[in-house]
Amino acid sequence: MKKILLMGNPNVGKSVVFSRLTGVNVIQSNYPGTTVGYTKGHVKIDKNEMELVDVPGTYSLSPSCKAEEVARDMFFDEDPELIINVLDATNLERNLYLTLQILEKGIPTVLVLNMWDAAKRKGVHVNLEKLKEIMGINVVTAVAVTGEGIKELANTINEITLNPERNISKIPKMDDDDKWAFIGQILSKVQKIEHRHPSMLERLEDASVRPISGIIIALIVLFITMQVVIGFGELLINYILDPLYYQYYGPFITSAVENSIPSGFIHDILIGSGYEYETSFGLLTTGIYVIFAVVLPYILSFYLVLGFLEDFGYLPRLAVLLDSVMHKLGLHGYATIPIVLGFGCNVPAMLSTRILEGKREKFIAATLIAISVPCMAQTAVIIGLIGKYGVQYIIIVYGTLLVLFVTLGSILNHLLKGESPEIFFEIPPYRLPHMGTLLKKTWMRVRGFLIEAVPFVFLGILVVNILYLVGIMSALSNLLAPVMSQMLGLPSQAIDALIMGFLRKDLATAMLAPLNLSPNQLVVACTVLATSFPCIATFIVLIKEIGIKNMIKTGILMLSIALTTGTLLNLILNSLS
Repeated sequence: MKKILLMGNPNVGKSVVFSRLTGVNVIQSNYPGTTVGYTKGHVKIDKNEMELVDVPGTYSLSPSCKAEEVARDMFFDEDPELIINVLDATNLERNLYLTLQILEKGIPTVLVLNMWDAAKRKGVHVNLEKLKEIMGINVVTAVAVTGEGIKELANTINEITLNPERNISKIPKMDDDDKWAFIGQILSKVQKIEHRHPSMLERLEDASVRPISGIIIALIVLFITMQVVIGFGELLINYILDPLYYQYYGPFITSAVENSIPSGFIHDILIGSGYEYETSFGLLTTGIYVIFAVVLPYILSFYLVLGFLEDFGYLPRLAVLLDSVMHKLGLHGYATIPIVLGFGCNVPAMLSTRILEGKREKFIAATLIAISVPCMAQTAVIIGLIGKYGVQYIIIVYGTLLVLFVTLGSILNHLLKGESPEIFFEIPPYRLPHMGTLLKKTWMRVRGFLIEAVPFVFLGILVVNILYLVGIMSALSNLLAPVMSQMLGLPSQAIDALIMGFLRKDLATAMLAPLNLSPNQLVVACTVLATSFPCIATFIVLIKEIGIKNMIKTGILMLSIALTTGTLLNLILNSLS
């Protein structure tokens, strides 16, 4: 099967072009030896079937980060029949450098000038015939989000793959200085820009990266994001998934297993030793419930919002706005994306640390998220549990988490060798997302999560179930109860909730409700639960992303910080009472 590589700078709309050409027949993969993802699918035009690979975005074939290394290796190692080079029509000068590097290899190439509508709005006019003549290859204009130009691109791909020798550029190899000079000559002959007044979206673009207005916009975006994620996630849980689970699936699977396996080890492994589906630790009860009725709704809603913000063009501006702050914590601005994701659900947050370039950054980001970024489900329970006693108690909990986030980040930045790299990427213009493309992207991400995370979540629940069945968890509870009660000032019954936090933090927090704890005790317990071991789904994904050794380091930090923070909070709050 013929192979086609889809290449271009970041944020030029490659993924949208890919989605338009392949539909939903896609496979997400990691390049061997890395955690940088790429996507491949199949394109069939007439009787000509081809494999299309969406290569990670890169500015150059001389890489400066892991994603660009993958792009370079795929370009030189995959032996493609055709390159589809997607360019941002509003910024040809920056995009054409990669084009010239691609053309040097002598592979048939077609240029796609995407965002053609945005170029017209900005007063950018390109003489297509002249550009084709200079480059010696086919040039197609497109507005990928609406599908404009995709049919012409498909026909061009078909023609080129059938007659590849007709679309190989004759431009000679050049060094860097000559390339930039040649790009200047090209633009002087093919491009004209007319002056025009900025639109409302362009004014908003500028305001989004200014210190004062940018922070205000960021807070508004964060508030709206949380409201949408909470609202949509709870809508799915309360009105669809919980009723479906408790009224139909739960009774059915419990009855089916008990009728065939009334008791014993296998019975307890499959449906657990109790009838509470959420806490029985059965693979077919708790396992299904945690994945599909707890984690998945928030992942789905957050991926929808994340996709919207990505396609709209806001996230790169948020990264630029917070870059200087994040550098003090050993990260760069792009780390704000997994951190924001963490407030929805820690699982996709851990998966999204893949966008960070080095192991040092991934470790710092994953550790900070696991320790000081509570998921949306837990946040909702915390607010409901202690909010009735006054907003000051909520402020204490989240103020403590903020202090831990900044302090721990600063310490890790100082102790771990290496530096956080500067942030270099193109900031795309604001544009309204295309709903069909947004839904396809969301589905691809959700499917990727299910494929990657679900087996490990089942494995984790199986291990915890076995530990309960053989009595290890009970012994651990008895061992920790006296120590935790003295240091944290909590009754021994709260230890079960703290241990349950390993399965589900929001459920563990809710288990504090019937214990009649004082406001101070609730603050301590909620903070300890937020900072201690992540839920099992996050824990398993964290091992997969940063490795067992780093997970052990993070685990030691979690337990130490949770115990120390809880003890200090207990002493301080009691002294002030």
